[in-house]
Amino acid sequence: MFAGIQKALASSLAVVSLLSASLAAAHGSMEVPISRVYGCFKEGPESPQSAACKAAVLAGGTQALYDWNGVRQGAANGRHREIIPDGKLCSAANESHKGLDLARTDWPSTLITPDSSGKFEFVFHATAVHATGYFQLFATKEGYNPALPLKWSDLDATPFCNVTNVSATNNRYRLNCPFPSGKSGSHVIFAIWQRADSPEAFYACTDVKFSNTPPPPVSWKELGQVQAREDLAKGSKVTFRLFDSAGRDAESYPLLLDAATPAATWVYRLAQQVNAVSSRVQVGVLQTTGSITPTQDALANRVYAKETGYTFQVDIEKPAPGGGSDGGTDGGSGQTAQYKYPAGLANYTAGTLVEGTDSKLYRCKPFPYSGWCKGVASYYAPGSGIAWADAWDLVP
Repeated sequence: MFAGIQKALASSLAVVSLLSASLAAAHGSMEVPISRVYGCFKEGPESPQSAACKAAVLAGGTQALYDWNGVRQGAANGRHREIIPDGKLCSAANESHKGLDLARTDWPSTLITPDSSGKFEFVFHATAVHATGYFQLFATKEGYNPALPLKWSDLDATPFCNVTNVSATNNRYRLNCPFPSGKSGSHVIFAIWQRADSPEAFYACTDVKFSNTPPPPVSWKELGQVQAREDLAKGSKVTFRLFDSAGRDAESYPLLLDAATPAATWVYRLAQQVNAVSSRVQVGVLQTTGSITPTQDALANRVYAKETGYTFQVDIEKPAPGGGSDGGTDGGSGQTAQYKYPAGLANYTAGTLVEGTDSKLYRCKPFPYSGWCKGVASYYAPGSGIAWADAWDLVP
């Protein structure tokens, strides 16, 4: 039996070793508006929902999506046009990410509008923070055809945003940029992050839509995408939580499901509930009129705020699974932990309830995140790791 435990632990450590190796060479992508690769990753590398992301996996495999933060050139040193040929901008000429270069008209996109000052705050999520030489953001020219491979000549000659002095907060670089002018319809924003402490550079293609109507009367700032990754069983509780700039709870909206509910439906109902009450945020799809309309789509809803500084989280509390408990505490949730971390590590699957080292209760997220729950390194440890929230939901 002891040999079996050793074997399981060794297997788990091997998984963590591979994850750590990947993370060491992977550093970030655009989060707001969400980049092509990061959006596909959030859909789920093994079973993406959009047709374009499915095609990307078919063309290049799933590893590119797991490596969403690694679209890079190690020896760029500012020579971006020299080392990345036409048609390979979105992959940065990496064969591993070639699915991102597919010329399609149906890549999931985000409508963006300027604020009252004619600007837009782009957010770059960096899993590793480096000294920044510059961020440069280019927009495709008016008349750009997404059905053709993206070429350098499709981009405006100069970046509409060039940021050289920026620091990361909570692993996010916030770029307050002039809004691209003279654009309407579907476009791509091409981002370059050139490090100052290395010749390495990172790249991101973000699919956006520009409105040809005047800016809406309300200036909304996108906080991020709400991903409904799975259908939920009867008795599940979904809670939208809003936090202020100091991390304090600002608003909370619980939704108890009285029947088994598809992913697209529960996120729609949750958005409706938030929008009916909240004075700070709205959840849904931004319209050209400035209104935010919830939609029954597992991927399309986003969170918008009138002011900066807010963050959000969606907590999912499922009915307690039967059996498997080792007597862990319930953290005040009325549910019982199946294991005390790291006990039972090799058995962690989606939905497993685990008591963290802080004595709080955590639930392992659905695939592909369930694989990360097995991580024994501090990176994914429930409640204490740097990226624990990527693998775990805190059970309130």
